[in-house]
Amino acid sequence: MAMSPKEYQAYAKDKEPPRSILGNCLKAFLIGGFICVIGQVFTELFVHLMDMSREDAGNPTVAVMIFISVVLTSLGVYDKIAQFAGAGSAVPVTGFANSMCSAALEHRSEGLVLGVGGNMFKLAGSVIVFGTVAAFFVGIVHLILGTGGQ
Repeated sequence: MAMSPKEYQAYAKDKEPPRSILGNCLKAFLIGGFICVIGQVFTELFVHLMDMSREDAGNPTVAVMIFISVVLTSLGVYDKIAQFAGAGSAVPVTGFANSMCSAALEHRSEGLVLGVGGNMFKLAGSVIVFGTVAAFFVGIVHLILGTGGQ
């Protein structure tokens, strides 16, 4: 039985389980919010236990969140969270760390340089490029509006 591409798409769509958009949005919101709450807890710990200012507590908080994300990715836990939460697990810092760690783990058998080093930025590279380009244009707008350097 040979199917045309259109017939196959119709067949596949018919067999696809229904998705709850509201349910997916709610899960993404709750899990993404929970990840952010964990980050806020670490910020508060750095502020109150280590007498840091809120501004100074930002860097170690980001480092801890990246570390937790990499450990959970290495143990295979982050993938299960992402499968459940969908876009909610793509909270910028942890999602970025997960994408880089996943690529590194996937290609580690090819060696450190050509495997891990060469493939680690495949998925995350577009995020870096977009962030750099966006920062450039925001800086230009900031300069044009005359609010730069003051």
